[in-house]
Formats: sequence, structure tokens, C-alpha cells
Amino acid sequence: MSALAVQTDVDSVSDRLGRPLRDLRISVTDRCNFRCPYCMPRSHYGAGHQFLNRREQLDVDEIERVAGVFVSLGVTKIRLTGGEPLLRADLAEIVARLAALGVPDLALTTNGSLLRRWAARLERAGLRRVTVSLDSLDPAVFAAMSDTQVDVSQVLDGIAAAREAGLEPIKLNCVVRRGVNDATLLPLVEYARRERLVLRFIEYMDVGTSNGWTSAEVVPGDEILERVSQHYALVEQTEEPPGVARVYRFADGGGELGMIMSVSRPFCGDCTRARLGVDGRLYTCLFATAGLDLRGPLRDGADDEALRELVLSRWRHRSDRYSEIRSSMTTSLRRIEMSYIGG
Repeated sequence: MSALAVQTDVDSVSDRLGRPLRDLRISVTDRCNFRCPYCMPRSHYGAGHQFLNRREQLDVDEIERVAGVFVSLGVTKIRLTGGEPLLRADLAEIVARLAALGVPDLALTTNGSLLRRWAARLERAGLRRVTVSLDSLDPAVFAAMSDTQVDVSQVLDGIAAAREAGLEPIKLNCVVRRGVNDATLLPLVEYARRERLVLRFIEYMDVGTSNGWTSAEVVPGDEILERVSQHYALVEQTEEPPGVARVYRFADGGGELGMIMSVSRPFCGDCTRARLGVDGRLYTCLFATAGLDLRGPLRDGADDEALRELVLSRWRHRSDRYSEIRSSMTTSLRRIEMSYIGG
């Protein structure tokens, strides 16, 4: 039976805290050509690191089937992530298959370094928009934040390629670390305003256990807002339904700015996201310690109805709210690494 053929009362697909299932993030690879210290530090992901082999990853057919199940349950937004998704050779086929499911919002998050060669092909396959991780325009700071020899100009060219292909609106994600890139935020604001891009500043989070996170490196969103407000008047916007970002518009009409404040202002109560790891495990929180295996049932012959029941059961029992309860009691938890489930 096709997942799309099943009629579902999507309003009933809510977790224990009343949060509906609306968003699905699919990690298509655990590999990346950057070694950002806050995500894939080279000390843990060096030359000897064992990445998943092809057999351990979901293939195109499996990704399509699982995504179809989620769409039948009310998911209206799918985002492809990694690792770096543009490293996956069959990415265009994945996009085409997901686009055929009719999901209204199909997007991709990338570091942008390979967008020039991919943008037009992905747009033709059905991708709607992209989000590019860009932590600084300063070449030296960019290199420190990404630990790569790729020059920031290559990422900017990728953003231009995405615009030429019609993958808009283009969003920029900037993770802010005190003492590393927090002194270079204003040029990013000016660049986003000039190029009509949607900029999101993200508080440095304790995702995974390999990035050496300390609260001392967190720049609270309110502090960032104060810095920006010294140069531009901002007006907070109300979004319905609420999203993970607090959204502000420049009073002079110069676009939009978002703040993702998982540390200083947790938004667990508004989280509608599920995450599918590259190995086929389902995670219901970015800070999860374990996932539900869907790859096994898929390969053992489970039909769509059986997969639906697995997903429904996990979501309806979901009570995750890590950011709201973050404390000394949670710091020792062995959380899944971001490179397996995306941001």
C-alpha cells in the first residue's frame, strides 16, 4: 500500500506535550568536506574515522518510502541535511523522488562550497530552496570556524549560483561562538541585507559530545540583538504557527533577521521536528541519546502501514525537551552527533 493512499487524521498525530508532527529532516550522508569544530571536530573525525559504508545508509528507494510515510502523517516540510548532502552522488534522484510526494516545502541545508555545480540540477529535480551555513565573511575567521581550506569566496559563489537557479528564499545560518566569530557578525548582517538573504544567528549548542561545548562560548541571542540594534532598528514579528526562530524585521524594510536561542530561550514547546539519521534511525530531538531503527524493518519487508505504526508510536510517546531541562544533570548524556542527524 502506498503511504500517500492512507487517510490520516493528521491533527491526532501529536506527542505527549501536544506537539504535532510537521517537519522531517533527512540526513543523506555522514560525510563532510568541512571540519567545523562545533559539529565535526578534526580531533574526532580525522583521517582514521570510519564513516558509514553504502550498505549502512538508506538508499533512494528507502528514503522515498520513509518520507512518504511521514507525509501521510501530516509532514509538510522536508529538509535534506548531512554531513554535507552535496557529497552524495545520487542527491538529485533523492530530491526528485521527494518532490514527487507533493510535500509543499522541500529544502536543503549545505555549507555551500559545492552549490555552483549542483544548484541548477537540484532546482530541476524539484528542490525549492536552500539554507547555507556561513559563520563569517572574514577569510581567517571563516577558516577557523570551518577548519577547511575552502575559501569563503567559493561559498559566496555558491550562494550566487543558488539565486541564479531560483532556489529562493535563501537563508544563511551563522553559529556564534564567543571569541571566535562574534566580532564579525555585523558584516554578515550588511551582506544579507544587500543580497536580500534571510540571516539566522544560532546560539552555540551542546549537540553531540565531541565539540567541547562550554557555556562560556555561548553568545546569548539578546546580546546579539543588542549589537545589531545599535546599527539597525528591529521590529519583532509574530509567526503562526511559531517556529524555532524568533523573527525580526528591519524597520527600514531591509529584510529579515532570525535568532535561534536554544540555550538562553528554549523553544521545545514549539518543536514539531523529527529527524531521520543517515543509518535509518528516527530521532525525535536534536539532543537525543538513541534512535528508533527503521532501516531494519524496511529491509525485513515491513509494509507502509507497519512503518506508520512504528513512527506513530514513537511520536505519540515523545516527551523530549532537552533544552528546557539542560543542567549539570544532562551534561554527561551520550548524545547523538550532529553529523548523523543534521542541524
